[in-house]
Amino acid sequence: SGTGLSIHGDIQDNLCLKAFHLLQKDFPQITAQKIHLHKAIPMGAGMGGGSADAAFMLKILNEKFELNLSVRELINYALQLGSDCPFFIINNPCVAGGRGEKLEPIDLDLSAYHILIVNPGIHVNTGNAFSLLTPGINNDDIKILIQQPITEWKNFLTNDFEKPVFVQHPEIAGIKQKMYDNNAVYASMSGSGSTVFGIFNSKTDIKVNFPAHYFCQWV
Repeated sequence: SGTGLSIHGDIQDNLCLKAFHLLQKDFPQITAQKIHLHKAIPMGAGMGGGSADAAFMLKILNEKFELNLSVRELINYALQLGSDCPFFIINNPCVAGGRGEKLEPIDLDLSAYHILIVNPGIHVNTGNAFSLLTPGINNDDIKILIQQPITEWKNFLTNDFEKPVFVQHPEIAGIKQKMYDNNAVYASMSGSGSTVFGIFNSKTDIKVNFPAHYFCQWV
């Protein structure tokens, strides 16, 4: 069962069910369960909502049925569900490599800042967004870049998805610009979009009112 945001689609594509059946195949002691999901992250938002649901289903089953799977084993199962899923097994700031299974935790403390999340309700297909990327070589070490002062991030820390997605959806680019116009320390599209997040020193920094149908949340 579910509450919160309504997500339409084929039940066979439900990542929670896929995670359940994936583990049940190897651990027949996992019996039928009543699962309830409260959905709070919009579909196609670029925030890993479905990936997080799948990862935590694996973690819950591991705990409930005392499977004693290690973090590495859980990551390997998560990778079978999607490239973003392994991150949520660790669920802490990490630098990711490979297909998403090579995760290196990093020290990143943003507790002194306020983060505004804005989603305009535009669905960005992740597969399509990937197809629009132009492969290139980046020699910058993200681990070094992320440790630079946050006030410098806007000068070198970029999301490669922004260029093609902003061309298709200028409205998303406008959200990012509004955040910088209202004193954001840093702003970026999240993943493949369409969510944009802004990091602010204070909630009072931003004066603009976004349209009523936008999903806006301080975290």
